[in-house]
Amino acid sequence: MKFKPAKKQFMRNDGVTLQSAAFAVLPVPYERTVSYGKGTRRGPAAIIEASPQVELWDEEIKAETWKRGIFTAQAVDCSLPEAKFFPHLESAVEGLLSSTRAIPFFLGGEHSVTQALLPPFIRRHKDLSILHFDAHADLRVEFRGSRHSHACAVYPASRSNKVVQVGIRSVGHDERQFHNAGNVRTFLMHENLDFKKLERDVLRELSGTVYMTLDSDGFDPSVIPGTGTPQPGGFQWYDALRLFKAVCAKKRVVGVDLVEVSPVKGSNISELTAAKLVYRLMGYLS
Repeated sequence: MKFKPAKKQFMRNDGVTLQSAAFAVLPVPYERTVSYGKGTRRGPAAIIEASPQVELWDEEIKAETWKRGIFTAQAVDCSLPEAKFFPHLESAVEGLLSSTRAIPFFLGGEHSVTQALLPPFIRRHKDLSILHFDAHADLRVEFRGSRHSHACAVYPASRSNKVVQVGIRSVGHDERQFHNAGNVRTFLMHENLDFKKLERDVLRELSGTVYMTLDSDGFDPSVIPGTGTPQPGGFQWYDALRLFKAVCAKKRVVGVDLVEVSPVKGSNISELTAAKLVYRLMGYLS
């Protein structure tokens, strides 16, 4: 599968190819099952559009991470029917991992896309664990007639791989049986406000190889207000960054997705914050 460069690149490209890049950005503007606020399909483009407003010199990393090479591919075709889209996306991810050694960053779209993003990583990494940053448990077997709902995002992977959940402050009656059971370790937000202890606990629970799936509503709405199903009491910016930095430093992070950014008309806070988050994570992984 050939990945063509997008017309608009995340941060700065300067002729970087997929093969020479340290980081590969793949937009996945899929939106089909959102159950409250809509607009996640516009998230990837808005994040990329906002990215040039983030300074190239990262004040925390104290380096220009973009110089390591960031390649942004054209967006995945999300017009296919649900039954065809998920195999199509999984195939695209498989092709991406076969084409480059760059660490992939996937920009959603609704959280359901993670169901197709994870299998190629699971096949490649026998010890893979998943850091799930979210307000919601996303452990439903199905929701409103679909097993590919955003409310089911991590259920399939949890059947075979360790899933460590942080930021959780909304658990449905039909998914509570799965949190803190089997392969799932759930750190409910209100029970884990000692962030230093939480960091130690999360690092202990994760395996050596980690995929990070980050729902923007894991943050408090004051940090990223543009998201479809906000919940009060989420992570503040620096508390989340300290946790992410520790994971990136102590574990081998092989892939990241950031989902559920839903731009708000008349405001650019959410997409700018998301762009800065992606760039900061790239810096941590440098």
